[in-house]
Amino acid sequence: MTIVYPETRKLSDKPDARAPDGSDVRVLLNLPRGGMAHFELAAGLISLAVTHKTVEEIWYILSGRGQIWRKQGGQESVTDVFPGLCITIPLGTHFQFRSLGDEPLAILGVTMPPWPLEGDALPVEGIWEPTVG
Repeated sequence: MTIVYPETRKLSDKPDARAPDGSDVRVLLNLPRGGMAHFELAAGLISLAVTHKTVEEIWYILSGRGQIWRKQGGQESVTDVFPGLCITIPLGTHFQFRSLGDEPLAILGVTMPPWPLEGDALPVEGIWEPTVG
């Protein structure tokens, strides 16, 4: 049995990475079955559309306003996102999001299992023309 010791981490002032969808990522913490990160898409930007091969996510909107498009199987929808809203991105869902308004769209995301680093996100056709890359 592997021992996992408790960790503590403060949100970084600068992004740690850029997500495959083009948003800025500030990594928080991981455990063997899930991870948490802060995602931010600057005001007025549109992400790349992607789908995940092995992870699914839960997002909680911290600040900003925008929209997310999600498509799975024969169902698709565009949902307005705003502070206090929580959404899911189940495995295999195609998704794309955009930041509307004057402030960045900030999201707290939980990824299950933890992000595998490379190759999990695959580009797909979205509904908006991306402005990040």
